[in-house]
Amino acid sequence: MIRVVLVDDQALIRSGIRALLEAEDVEVVAEGADGQEGVRLAVEHRPDIVLMDVQMPIMDGIEATRQIATDDRLETVQVVVLTNYGLDEYVFNALRAGAAGFLLKDTEPADLVQALRVAVRGDALLSPAVTRRLISEFVARPPDLTGSAGLDALTPRELETTALVAHGLSNDEIAERMVVSPTTAKTHVSRAMTKLGARDRAQLVVIAYQTGLVSGRT
Repeated sequence: MIRVVLVDDQALIRSGIRALLEAEDVEVVAEGADGQEGVRLAVEHRPDIVLMDVQMPIMDGIEATRQIATDDRLETVQVVVLTNYGLDEYVFNALRAGAAGFLLKDTEPADLVQALRVAVRGDALLSPAVTRRLISEFVARPPDLTGSAGLDALTPRELETTALVAHGLSNDEIAERMVVSPTTAKTHVSRAMTKLGARDRAQLVVIAYQTGLVSGRT
């Protein structure tokens, strides 16, 4: 069973999401109304997922995500940002802070539960549709070439794998595209993440665009 800490400053939204998740055999172990409380509850309960709102009082979801992602005690905890705002600067900053991905609050119930399962598995949380929106955001952004030196540490296969992750492919899809086994594809992804210092696949996507490895036009 997936264990979730739910953090949102609106009690009605928390109540609705809790009811939805518990109907799908997902356990909500605790609820918080602000980011500071969310961090405390993550430390206390060590859930699989922290489902985090963005704009909250006392501490927003971005700073809370950053604190969870950098806490060695919480290295197995994944933060999924749940927002009304679509792909905007808040969500982009949340991904950079270490969020495993993000979902819109109007996501279909079945898609929400499936996304949590995917996040726990450590596979690609960003769907192709969401990734396309992420790509469009980067079209207007010049690449941050200051981090491109890190790409030199990657093998050609790891570079190719990173680019495919950035385009929203899962491990199985990467394996099919590269004509390797899913285990080999997963190994390439893991090694690229380690070499680039990416906590998860979402950060690997951000790095791929920031360094200019891929662009919104490729």
